[in-house]
Amino acid sequence: MASTDSRPRLVCVMGPTAAGKTDLAIALAERLNGELVSVDSALVYRGMDIGTAKPDYPHHLMDIRDPSESYSAAQFAGDAARCCAGIVARGRLPILVGGTMLYFRAFLEGLADMPASDPREREAIARRAEREGWPALHAELAAVDPQIAARIHPRHSQRISRALEVYRASGVPLSTWQAQTGEQPPPAAAYRVSQLAVCPADRAVLHHRIEQRFRQMLAAGFLEEVRALHRRGDLHADLPAIRAVGYRQLWQYLAGECALEEAVERGIAATRQLAKRQLTWLRKWPDLIWLLTDSAGNVSASAGSEEPGMPAGCAADKNSPKVKKLLEAALNSLDIAPTNPGS
Repeated sequence: MASTDSRPRLVCVMGPTAAGKTDLAIALAERLNGELVSVDSALVYRGMDIGTAKPDYPHHLMDIRDPSESYSAAQFAGDAARCCAGIVARGRLPILVGGTMLYFRAFLEGLADMPASDPREREAIARRAEREGWPALHAELAAVDPQIAARIHPRHSQRISRALEVYRASGVPLSTWQAQTGEQPPPAAAYRVSQLAVCPADRAVLHHRIEQRFRQMLAAGFLEEVRALHRRGDLHADLPAIRAVGYRQLWQYLAGECALEEAVERGIAATRQLAKRQLTWLRKWPDLIWLLTDSAGNVSASAGSEEPGMPAGCAADKNSPKVKKLLEAALNSLDIAPTNPGS
């Protein structure tokens, strides 16, 4: 039976790093007359191409910020809403793809209308951290917002700084802001949303792919890319861009904090931890369609909120047999008629 919901369709493609999300999203875009919207907190930055595995295929919300600038989940939600509205106005399908789950949550569920970040306050916090260390700032946060402080590591500078900024700007703890229900519906409320999760369960295969890709990025000039950022002189280790996985560890090497191979091993380990965090988010995510690929490249789909067990099916490109099978499973699950059946 045809749906009576007249809202336009929108597709989200999620999954851990190195799972083949981008290849599937590109294939979907070409079959469904879609446009891609990047949901990645590192791809927003210009000059950070190799270490982010930045795709050549056009995406909205790539290369929209300088590495010296910050970019929040709230900003993403607003920008993505405008992008999706424009895509629909052009008669095309919005496809959101990436692994920054906080961005997905901001778009799908909305965020509390918290105060904007204040660069002057952030700089004052950073100066105090240089003098006293981040644990001292964490202790200050614990005094005014123990609920948030309990969820933040004493050395997680970015999260401590943001929580203190919110409190100093408003006098209201971040936990209180987060508990408030916004009056405005989230951007996704304007759409019929389908959510796909490409999620390899064979951790050994995923871990091997992560290491292989990291070393391939090094061979392609990743260190030189970070060195160019380091030489600018206006960037520092606590900026969100420089804290991105891989960049942070190579920055530490360039700062003389560790040997190169140690930085590489740290980067690989950090990428694996990122994948683990992404999977933790996805296990709790409602209304997902899981796309399962076995070692032979066969694909099946499973709806639900539990991560199914499966060998990893990491795709090499959109024309590979695995991606083609993944695409067909996705199309069947989405129940959207292809506009380019032969592509």
